[in-house]
Formats: sequence, C-alpha cells, structure tokens
Amino acid sequence: MMQGLEIQIVDHPLKFNVPARTSRDTLTEKPTWFIEARHPDGRIGRGECSLIPGLSPEHPLRAARALQAVAASGVLDPDAIPDSQPAVRFAVETALIDLLTPGERVLFDTPFTRGEAGLPINGLIWMDTAEAMLAQAESLLGRGFTTLKWKVGTMPFEEELELVRAIRHRAPDAVLRVDANGAFSRPEPGWTALKKCEALAEFGLHSIEQPLKPGNWKELSELVAASPLPIALDEELIGLNTTEFRRGMLGLVKPAFVVLKPSLVGGLKEANHWIDLAAEVGAGWWATSALESNVGLNAIAQWTADAGSSEELLPQGLGTGGLFSNNVPAPLAVERGELWAGRGSWG
Repeated sequence: MMQGLEIQIVDHPLKFNVPARTSRDTLTEKPTWFIEARHPDGRIGRGECSLIPGLSPEHPLRAARALQAVAASGVLDPDAIPDSQPAVRFAVETALIDLLTPGERVLFDTPFTRGEAGLPINGLIWMDTAEAMLAQAESLLGRGFTTLKWKVGTMPFEEELELVRAIRHRAPDAVLRVDANGAFSRPEPGWTALKKCEALAEFGLHSIEQPLKPGNWKELSELVAASPLPIALDEELIGLNTTEFRRGMLGLVKPAFVVLKPSLVGGLKEANHWIDLAAEVGAGWWATSALESNVGLNAIAQWTADAGSSEELLPQGLGTGGLFSNNVPAPLAVERGELWAGRGSWG
C-alpha cells in the first residue's frame, strides 16, 4: 500500500484498427482507463484497467466509479479492491509496483526487461472467413511465428476441420492451438464435445482452450479425462476467488494447462497463486492479455518473464500491441515470433 499520492484517471477507450470478431461479439473499441499516480518525490506509477465487454466481471460504469474512488483516496492498495473488480485491482497493483521500482515502467528486473531475451508468443489468427484465416496463417508463418492460435466454434465443425487441415498442411511443424470459448457446449448434429476433440487431435494440435462453458466441473472433468487433445482452462478461472474453490476445481478437472489473464483473475499476485495451485495437479500455464494497451501488455509481459524461467516458458498470448489505432507508444516489438522489450521508448 502507498498513500499520500496524487492520482489521476485517464479515460482512453481503445479503438481497433479492424473490427475484432470473437465468439461472443464484434468489437470496434473497448473500455480502458489509465491510472497515473504521482508520489510527492516526483516518481510516477502507471497502471491500466481494460475491460472485455461480455467477459470482464466489471461493468464499465462500476469500474469507472471504482477508479475515481481510488483517485479521491490518494491511496494505492490492491488488497482493498474487491474480488468482483479484478481489472481495477490489476490497474492499482501494477501502478503500485511501477512506483516501487526504479526505471521507467520497469516492474521486474529480468533478461527480458533488459532487452537480452525475447518472450516466445503465439501468432493470433482473428476470426474471419476460412480463406481470410488461412491467409492470416500464411502471413504469421512468414513473419517467423512457430505457434499459431485461433478460435473455433463459430462455423459448422466440418468447415473448421477443413481449415485445421489446410493450416496443418501449410505448417506441418508448427504448434497449433485452438480456443473454443465454451462453444462445444452447444449441440451440433453428429458431434459431441468429445468427438470434436478427438477429430482435432488427429492433426496433432497442442491444446484446446475452454471447450465447454464454464461452471460445469463434472462434465468438464469427464471430457478432460477422455479427450486425447490436452485441455486448457481460461474462462473457467474467472470468479474463482478463494483457494478452496480454485483448488477444488483444479483437483476435480485436472486440466493440462491454465491460461492466465491477470485483468480477469485479479492481478499478478492472484495469477501467481493460480500457477502454484496448478502445479499441484501437474498443470502448466501460459499468460495472455485481455487486449490491453501497451501499458498493460508491458506489465503482463514483464511479470511473465519473472514468473517462469526462459527454459520452461510456453509461447505466450502477448502479441496484441498492434491491434489499436490509438495505442500508447512503448519500447515493445514483435520479432520472429517473440516479444522484445527495449525496442524504442515510451511516448
């Protein structure tokens, strides 16, 4: 906790260069605020609260009010932010860490922050027509990405299998991930969730994220036990705010991986807690952004580099910096499938 600060909240909705289709909605912009906290000695700490409509627990109006309350208090205390406001807590927490550490927005001292090593990241294929998605895959492979990820569950499954087949044919050695966002819970004639996982597994995919809608742990545990395709959990983690619930879910479901979005699970401290609990059941992890600006992306990337050794890190979901027309300039760059720091300066 730090008090006696001058805190400002900057409303900065992020505008997508191209409308972003997800399995839930099509986004043209997303609610975003920056915290700027100034210490009496002149130090400044910055954090970001960015929401994904339809997924983030906070309603934008509630988040805005909570941030203004933080500003009025002059205090940065992540532990005072309720569990129901994970993105607000992430913003307060990262602003506080920024104030407590030397250097301009250097939150952790690692080879990554010193510009000595890159973070492996996956290339993200945005939802579109099958032809356009294949073209995106070609472009990403040409830019040096060796791991590709895309959404499934919006087209008839036979069409999606054809897309997987085409991408695998083009990239026989690439690591391929898919994310269902719970779509396999919807009935489709001739297909069950297990049959879909079995069909996808034939193409040697690395994993599938959140095949079923969150909340049905028994059904999910049965699918995990039977599926030849490793299952990673994403939305399933949102709202599980106690050790008891987290350990109970992980112990029953036993996923292969957990996918950590700090803005959705309550910040970096809580993400570390998820890593520790996942290890108890032998589950690995990777981090991904909640489509934050470079302010939030910088914090998550630095934390990721600190949380896992470079030898153990799986490709992360952190290549989102080029999505927005009004992003904040930052010393971050994607080179040959890796995210690098120290490439430029803050604007």
